[in-house]
Amino acid sequence: MTTHFMKALLIGALLCIGTQCLKAQNLYDINTLQKIELQFAQPNWDYQMDTAKHGSESYLMADWVKVNGVQYDSVGVKYKGNSSFDSTRLKNPLHIEFNTYKSQHIKGYKDIKLSNGYGDPSLQREVLAYTILQNYMECPKANFAQVYINGVYLGLYSSAENIDKKFVGDRFGNNTGIFVKCNPIINPTPAIKSNLKFINNDSSSYTNLYEIKSNSGWHVLTQLCDSLSNTPISVSNFVDVDRALWMLAFNNVNINLDSYSGVFSQNYYIYKNQTQRFNPIIWDLNMCFGGFPFAGSGTASMGSLDTNGMKNFPINNHATDPNWPLIKALQANDTYKRMYVAHMRTMLNEQIVSNAYKTQYNQFKTIIDTAAQSDNNAYFTYSQFQSAANTNHSFGSYFVPGLFNLMDARATYLQNTAEFQAIPPSISSPTTNPGVLSLGNVFTINATIQQANTVFVGYRFQPHEAFTKISMYDDGQHNDGAANDGVYGVSVTMSQARLQYYIYAENNNAGMFSPERAEHEFHTLTVPSQSPTLGQLVINEVLADNTTGPKDEYNDREDWIEVYNTSTNVLDLSQVYLSDDSHNILKWKFPNNTYLEPNGFMIVWADDEAYQLPRHTSFNMNKFGDTVLLSLGNNTLLDSTTFGAQLSNVSWGRFPNGTGLFQPMNTSYNTYNNNWPLQVTERTKNPIYIYPNPTTNTLNILCQGEQELRVFDAVGKQIWQQNIKGNTQLNTSQWPNGVYWLQCGEHTKQFAVLH
Repeated sequence: MTTHFMKALLIGALLCIGTQCLKAQNLYDINTLQKIELQFAQPNWDYQMDTAKHGSESYLMADWVKVNGVQYDSVGVKYKGNSSFDSTRLKNPLHIEFNTYKSQHIKGYKDIKLSNGYGDPSLQREVLAYTILQNYMECPKANFAQVYINGVYLGLYSSAENIDKKFVGDRFGNNTGIFVKCNPIINPTPAIKSNLKFINNDSSSYTNLYEIKSNSGWHVLTQLCDSLSNTPISVSNFVDVDRALWMLAFNNVNINLDSYSGVFSQNYYIYKNQTQRFNPIIWDLNMCFGGFPFAGSGTASMGSLDTNGMKNFPINNHATDPNWPLIKALQANDTYKRMYVAHMRTMLNEQIVSNAYKTQYNQFKTIIDTAAQSDNNAYFTYSQFQSAANTNHSFGSYFVPGLFNLMDARATYLQNTAEFQAIPPSISSPTTNPGVLSLGNVFTINATIQQANTVFVGYRFQPHEAFTKISMYDDGQHNDGAANDGVYGVSVTMSQARLQYYIYAENNNAGMFSPERAEHEFHTLTVPSQSPTLGQLVINEVLADNTTGPKDEYNDREDWIEVYNTSTNVLDLSQVYLSDDSHNILKWKFPNNTYLEPNGFMIVWADDEAYQLPRHTSFNMNKFGDTVLLSLGNNTLLDSTTFGAQLSNVSWGRFPNGTGLFQPMNTSYNTYNNNWPLQVTERTKNPIYIYPNPTTNTLNILCQGEQELRVFDAVGKQIWQQNIKGNTQLNTSQWPNGVYWLQCGEHTKQFAVLH
């Protein structure tokens, strides 16, 4: 049986799993009402999950879950939530974990988090809030789902993406940073809150207020709290200020008080990425738009608000309260205050004043109407659901405001504040000089800006880098025309093929961004590029057995493929494909706007996890031999290589780099290939020895114990197999000259036959 045939069988065996992945790829399609069905063998499943929620919060195994008709067996299920959980009710929030009992996922998602509409007569606050927030900062995807258990309809739920290591890997380019969930472990109170306030240097003082989701982090969290509370002037050194400002702007505009901005300072995560700054991530928006009316004050007051208090909620709430140190630190900086109001103004104008939120609300209402009407376990009646936009509804000790009533009045209030009536600078569409950029050359960014006294540009070359900020000038000395003519300029070196930038301008009263959604959105500049032609883009190195080498953004060691630009041009790879199948050379496509500089390297992870970002293929490589093909979208083959069985951590690469023949080599990963002597460390457990190498007619094999030996030729075809014990002689007299691979248990060895 050949290696390629074995691989075909494996692909066939996994076809149904692949089909499941394809069917489930729209798990968070905003316009699709999901159908999630659970089947428990236990007739008292509700009692068992109630008991677990009050105890260890362990999972109960469901026989299966079907997601839009695709079945996954043996999944873990438990109730989640605090106030939204009630053991006397059947419709409780659910956490479905796919990999509790077996290794499985839906396009990389290992969890489904379902909220039950607690306190929300509209049944769509969470999804609507995330739909707005996604325009301004990284946040979970969300949509709606009908949930059934043992064939009985439980009701309409909102489904939001889990914030886990996959989430931060997707959004921030790695998942190995300090990762903290900011929710009290014990019941929160006005005095017990996850507010990032410094307590002392003993990390145990923080364990009831936060959960560390990374392998370590208590000491770093303590340092963050110390810095925010005691040295806030340096807040930009340890917090991504722009994301923090967007978070606080969202909470304020949309009266999202079950958050950092409210009494309990909870329902958010912070993640320290490669910029060495913490990034806030908003979580749990089911009580947004006034569903939780407790703003807090100090450590004693819940700060209860009636509907008028929510409509007129101050812009600068908690600005001087040391119990909200992040707000206090940012509000103490005049520029950050102006940026914060600029973000509020952008969000209010784009979403509320424009009535975009009403359009989205009505579209969602149409999608979920039938599911809501048949939901007999909801907290509110169908009549209340229908009137939730314009009618206040009683819930416990307070009223949940009609969503439109609240937000329209909120817009009126904010627009009449002094901060919103202050006139910000105006920024024209920026231009560059010269208009056509060249790699490595200096160019100028120009913009016409009125009513500003401070202007800067933030720029970066890679998506997950911090923006570098430099001042723009209107002094006639920075390629900006005449002094004081309203045209500002700044010079930048185009050191890579693509540059992302934004402009910020302010006067004494207000600030303005261009584009207004910066830093989440930005202007982009690219140098001229071309699609590669034959010989310009090559496969340079591949590694199909990576056990000790580099890790990807998700901290996994995976197969990888290195491509190399041999030319003096910037290459646009948007129409370039990789494959391991000569019958389907267009198997995986490079993402759009992928550029490779002259003499540049690029790594692609061949891990069959194309749902990971940004360069992870839909196939992996066989360490016993495989083929890799590089093609254009018009089916033009640019390059290919076929390799035999690989030794662990020994790559197959070109020497000389980019042009030479392929040969085994020490991995050079993302740099020039070398011809250093190949060093392979023999494993001490059951070692195997072969000699002479190269051989002519006889290969001597020495191993300990009984072993199965297999030999593959250079293209991965198995040509010999036998169980041996001790010394064995292999007759190679009839074998053609060439390179062969011998596999024995966990060992793989290369040898050559030369007659």
